[in-house]
Amino acid sequence: MLNFDEQRFLRIQFGAVALRERLDRVIVDCLAAGAENIHFLGTGGAAILMQPAVQLLLRQSRFPVFIDMPAELVLTGSANLNGKSIVVIPSLSGTTRESVALLAKAKEAGATVITLVGHEETPIGKGGDHVFVNFAEDDTSCESFYLQSLFIALSIMRHRGEIGNYNQIAGELDRLPALLLEVKRAYESKAEAFARVLAGAEYHIITGAGNVWPQAFYYGMCILEEMQWIRTRPVHASDFFHGTLELVEEGVSVILFKGEDALRPLADRVENFAPEYTDRLTVLDTAELALPGISPEVRGLVSPALLATVLERISAHLEVMRNHPLTTRRYYKRVNY
Repeated sequence: MLNFDEQRFLRIQFGAVALRERLDRVIVDCLAAGAENIHFLGTGGAAILMQPAVQLLLRQSRFPVFIDMPAELVLTGSANLNGKSIVVIPSLSGTTRESVALLAKAKEAGATVITLVGHEETPIGKGGDHVFVNFAEDDTSCESFYLQSLFIALSIMRHRGEIGNYNQIAGELDRLPALLLEVKRAYESKAEAFARVLAGAEYHIITGAGNVWPQAFYYGMCILEEMQWIRTRPVHASDFFHGTLELVEEGVSVILFKGEDALRPLADRVENFAPEYTDRLTVLDTAELALPGISPEVRGLVSPALLATVLERISAHLEVMRNHPLTTRRYYKRVNY
């Protein structure tokens, strides 16, 4: 595979899986101590990667869950953030300015803080009550964060009696890293063609629904815009029909991500509409990716990670095709802002 270290990928994703039991113990302790809600409070891309876990809790658990922007919460506070709150702060670098400020705010409120970081010797790595370290870099962080946040959500549901097959799900998730590697291998021959679609336009409408909508948002903002300087319009597949559809015409690129959860029909609606008005609809569908031995339920849960794992392959070809390394920045962490 182009510019890819298989063993590094496996080490990072199995590292995420290895955190599951300890995450479960911490959640058990928090619930036993009287925790009344949980807040997922990340910044930028790391925050977006928490959204599938938040969706799962909102739709299948009665345990109160909140998501907010740290930069806003630091200024306004929250009536729901208190000494009986669990706060989850993801930060790959462990140094994200807004998240460091949020950490202090959460501590001031008396909340129990769980941090998910790639580097322990950092403000967020050192500042959490429970710190979970799994080294990763930009090209491997999505799957790692998706898994860790999913483990937290599943653990809450398990210990509240809201899920009856936790052990089965956990067993399948334990096998996921090796399966994701096989997905990458199988997709490699298609990745260059998809990269050509992305390189062939200066603007893309990117859409999806359900738990893969966050990956559509993430890929447009954090990869195509930040790392490739390609303009995008990420829009939820439902909101697509409340404004953005008026921009669709011949020559406009529409990129559709399809997952396997209950919200798939919303993506189907875009897929049925767009070809009538543009010749540039491109679909990336997780249902076309082989995951032997994984149940439909778990496939639905891991659709965001499946997308992330093939999009990494697409990005590897895209940066070579455009002669624009994914590490190139003009402003991000290079100037004061």
